[in-house]
Amino acid sequence: MVTYTLNPIGKVRTEFKERSQAPNQGRFSDRTAYLELDPQYLAGLKDIETVSHLIVLYWGHLSDRQTLVAKPPFGDEPRGVFASRSPNRPNPVALCVAELLEVNGNVLKVRGLDALDQSPLIDIKPYSTKVDGVSDAHIGWLEAVQAPIKKER
Repeated sequence: MVTYTLNPIGKVRTEFKERSQAPNQGRFSDRTAYLELDPQYLAGLKDIETVSHLIVLYWGHLSDRQTLVAKPPFGDEPRGVFASRSPNRPNPVALCVAELLEVNGNVLKVRGLDALDQSPLIDIKPYSTKVDGVSDAHIGWLEAVQAPIKKER
């Protein structure tokens, strides 16, 4: 087995201390969070203030890495973790698209993140509807159960 090393670039600061407090999907949350980059990565934030939304990659440090089947919050049937967005998975790399609200040195204030407090921050990339948006993307099982996805507050 080959192993790889991920070096966090900082940490996430949120009000969510336990998984039960975090929204099911960060995109539908109006809560703010902070991405605190380690000082040596400050130069990497050059021009970040021109970006409206960020792809935030973080490590689900409290996830169960043995889980391969989980019951999503939408629908009653268990699904494979690779067919769902379960935080429990062999490599708990999590992704959210968050709105950038403010830049203060090495700290980014964002809205729309479902990370737990102190989650290791893996990477940040600018989100682009032209590059990242796929208008015909779908999750067949989710559409089949016609699960309503509602905005959380």
